[in-house]
Amino acid sequence: MLSSFLVFLLILLFVGCEGKVENGSLKAVFIFGDSIVDQVNNNNITTLIKCNFEPYGKDFMGGKPTGRFTNAKTPSDLIVEELGIKEVMPAYLDPHLRVEDLKTGVSFASGGCGFDPQTSSIAVFYSHLYMLFNV
Repeated sequence: MLSSFLVFLLILLFVGCEGKVENGSLKAVFIFGDSIVDQVNNNNITTLIKCNFEPYGKDFMGGKPTGRFTNAKTPSDLIVEELGIKEVMPAYLDPHLRVEDLKTGVSFASGGCGFDPQTSSIAVFYSHLYMLFNV
């Protein structure tokens, strides 16, 4: 319930406010979160929670699976694009990450990290279930 309210509040803030940065005073954005803002970090770590397969990425640049938990841009991409910082937010674990990317911001988000305490308990439940039936 609380997480639904927070999502609603965040959407309300984005829709109701037209925030513009004057004179490019905001130079960098760093993102922390879960799958909503994961910019492909999970492709480069050992985890079962990945989305580098179809249909993910079909509406993104190139139309191929990217590892983002969406078909197109994530909210963090939209934020940095609107602020005029860059077109897409790079992942911190991207093997092609450049120093310039670190100066303007990266995403440390990882799908399945779970800010909601129930996320980890569900993941643990499924891993135990998997072990139980695959012994």
